[in-house]
This record gives sequence, structure tokens and C-alpha cells, in this order.
Amino acid sequence: MAEGLARPARALLRRPAAGADAETRAARSDHAALRLWLRLFTCSFMVERRIRARLRERFGTTLARFDYLAQLARSPHGLRMRELSERLMVTGGNVTGLTRELVGEGLVERRAVAADRRVQMVRLTARGRRAFDAMAAAHEGWVVELLAALEADERDRLFALLGRFKAAVARHDRRPEEDA
Repeated sequence: MAEGLARPARALLRRPAAGADAETRAARSDHAALRLWLRLFTCSFMVERRIRARLRERFGTTLARFDYLAQLARSPHGLRMRELSERLMVTGGNVTGLTRELVGEGLVERRAVAADRRVQMVRLTARGRRAFDAMAAAHEGWVVELLAALEADERDRLFALLGRFKAAVARHDRRPEEDA
């Protein structure tokens, strides 16, 4: 068993105070790895919450719609509905609903694939491309603004450390579970 894991992760059982973030669940007595994970989670959540609010305020849209358009922007020839669902990690029903809305707004177009009329292909319209480009530029600016509190060398170090952490988690995911 890993060092410091003999007792239950009490931080996960604690409820944060009203208006507090997930990191406030942790106590100094909790394992440092758990406190770090809660800090990462909290930072990610705070950034996402700010991005969601700004997308809503400035563009009247949601993060889900932004992510949908981003996937199509990366695939200029379009994506099959199933591919879009897999990339977004949502159900086909969610993608169908968003597609219907975005087609209605003239941001995407949907066409049946000639070889199999049951398969639908979706791609951005010119209007959708312009709308997404404006959102993406604003999104990038917001992220830059949020990370401006760190010096360039601090951002570089954090990026490198998170890269190492990501690789370690990926290696762990490829190993058979020892305690399953």
C-alpha cells in the first residue's frame, strides 16, 4: 500500500462550506497527493466556470456548443455524427439535439453520406466558421488573461510538470490493475 494511504481519504467525505471550493475539503493531515489533486481539480473548475460565464455573456452560447463547433473547426470536411459524439464524449442524443439547434441557426449543415444514407455528416457553414473564429479568439484571450498571474518561466515549469504527470497517468492507465 502506498505511504500515507492506510486511513480513508476523509477529504473526499467532507462537504465544503457554502461558497467554498473543493480544495477546502482538504486538511493539512490529508495526504499531499490528495491535496494536490483537489487543487488541480479546483483550478480547472474555476477556469471552466469563468470561460462558461464569458461565453454566455459575450456570445450567448454554452461551453458544450463551443466544444461542438471546435471539433468541426478541426475537421473542415466535416464529421460523422457518431465521430462527433465520440470526440465530445457525449451520447448521440446530445449531439443530435445540438446539431438540430445549430442547423437552425445556420452555423452547421448536415448531409447524408452517399454510400449510406443513414449516416449523417456535419460541417461548419461559412457563418459557423466566422462565429467560431470569433469565439475561439476571445476564448484564447481569456485563458491568456487567467494565466497572466504566472510569470513565463512559471507557466513553462507548470506545463512541463503537468506533462510529466499526464504521461505518468497514461502509463498507469495502460497497466493492468493490481488491486482491482
